[in-house]
Amino acid sequence: MRNSVVIFGLGLVLGGCAQVERVFAPKADVPPAESVVTEPQSAPTASTRPPANAPQTAAAFDTTTPQERAEAVAVAAKPGARDLGVTIASLGAPTEPGFWLKTPLVSAAAKGRVDYPANGKSVAVDLIPLDGPEGAGSRMSLAAFRLLEAPLTGLPEVRVHLLAE
Repeated sequence: MRNSVVIFGLGLVLGGCAQVERVFAPKADVPPAESVVTEPQSAPTASTRPPANAPQTAAAFDTTTPQERAEAVAVAAKPGARDLGVTIASLGAPTEPGFWLKTPLVSAAAKGRVDYPANGKSVAVDLIPLDGPEGAGSRMSLAAFRLLEAPLTGLPEVRVHLLAE
């Protein structure tokens, strides 16, 4: 029993030796131990751009002119469009200018119209094919979202029409 206590005590004392170096700093003339302590690296920043001085708004990204907006509404009012169906629209790249809808409802680029039944507004858009099944949803330009007065952070249901040429 006595040997067990001595061995156990010796194990505790030797185990504590590694902890002593943390408590007492090593002397300046003694080189540091071979162990390497790595500093935790901070996560890289998401952007290297400086922060904007002014708040960014949807109007700041919408580069369409008042004449282009008026024309898009006027062209949408013309009769003779063929109904392509309903799709859920999400906001496309806000930096891409113009009135467009990337949708799987078309297989080739064409002129079209998007109706937002929630408020009865319509806008003429360029229909751009998007890979995927017809029910996959579509991406719409910021300018079209703004003219339809659809919520930018929502997923509005819109009706798509192909304009007669």
